[in-house]
Amino acid sequence: MSQVPTTNNQNTPAAGAASPTFSPLYQQIKALITQSLQSGEWKPGELIPSEVELAGRFKVSQGTVRKAIDELAAENLVVRRQGKGTFVSTHHEERAHFRFLRLVPDEGVPHHPDSRILEVKRMRAPAEVARLLELKSGDAVVYIKRVMAFDKEPTILEELWLPGQMFKGLTAERLIEYKGPMYGLFESEFGTRMIRATEKLRAIAADAGAAQHLKVAEGSPLLCAERVSFTYGDKAVELRRGLYLTAHHHYLSELS
Repeated sequence: MSQVPTTNNQNTPAAGAASPTFSPLYQQIKALITQSLQSGEWKPGELIPSEVELAGRFKVSQGTVRKAIDELAAENLVVRRQGKGTFVSTHHEERAHFRFLRLVPDEGVPHHPDSRILEVKRMRAPAEVARLLELKSGDAVVYIKRVMAFDKEPTILEELWLPGQMFKGLTAERLIEYKGPMYGLFESEFGTRMIRATEKLRAIAADAGAAQHLKVAEGSPLLCAERVSFTYGDKAVELRRGLYLTAHHHYLSELS
């Protein structure tokens, strides 16, 4: 049974030593719940114990547990459902599909693009890829290249790099036959859940290759989004470079 760590106040820090720092109790509970999520005690989509049960497990008040879960919900690690309880978030939920897909149509309702896989291969990580994924230079990565189309119009050209050790067995055939979101496949078959991401956006001109795949003139303006996605423990598990055609779409970012 997990319990909140206790502190020992009998030892006084030596003169000049850095003073210990203590996180609020609800933050400690949040960390313990996150550990259970990371270990797979509660799997994506599953109901987690109630606040009362968790309070008993960790020997804290229900209010402390509620505050911890509030933060986990705000970070999309869990989702509350009125009258049903709190569930582990999953990439298979409809609401999760657009968390990482920010390109939306200028008119009409946001919807999922069709994906066409161009290439999947295992390769040695280029130096910049290794650095961003915190790998050793030359470590194996899985490289994926695909075109995504909205209403049969090619709109996104993507390149992805994934740590080879974590994604053994990922093939073009598996990606093509899988009908759900790619992150759902990573979650259910490779045990890797994307928790958060950082992105860099810049405007570029289409080179010959991008122009051919997106069916635009060479030199056409494109939005380039470079994303590093992280799983539990802030471990980088994906580098993604997307080239977006924004003739009929825009990049939507909600700030709060």
